[in-house]
Amino acid sequence: MKITLIAVGKTEDKYLIEGIEKYLNRLKHYINFSILIIPDLKNTKNLTEAQQKNKEAEFIYKYLNPTDVVVLLDEKGKKHSSISFSAYLNKQMIGSVQNLVFIIGGPYGFDDSIYKRANTSISLSDMTFSHQMVRLFFVEQLYRAFTILKNEPYHHA
Repeated sequence: MKITLIAVGKTEDKYLIEGIEKYLNRLKHYINFSILIIPDLKNTKNLTEAQQKNKEAEFIYKYLNPTDVVVLLDEKGKKHSSISFSAYLNKQMIGSVQNLVFIIGGPYGFDDSIYKRANTSISLSDMTFSHQMVRLFFVEQLYRAFTILKNEPYHHA
């Protein structure tokens, strides 16, 4: 299985970049994982929220294949503990999913077409985080999930 994280806008803060890279290096031992960055939209002053979400959706669709299992990282999504998230990943692997794609939307969330395309959505917290921080939290939880599946001590360290 291959896992991809699609995110809108680049990560700018050095400490977040370093944290993400730390977990990217660790994840190499468990899964084929990559992050695809969709550039921030330019000249958005004259666009409504709906128009911005629609333009972001156009870019997101360029990276999606019809057979991808798409999971939105969305505040209204299903809540998981780290253990139940690892079980979810295991179920996808056992179910022969080829490409599991997680998506972090832009500042206004997702276009309706992306919600319709998604297979499911998950929430990392009831709290709101910056889109840049969500990337770090997600890759850490992904790493944690694989250490849980491998019964390694990281989860309890």
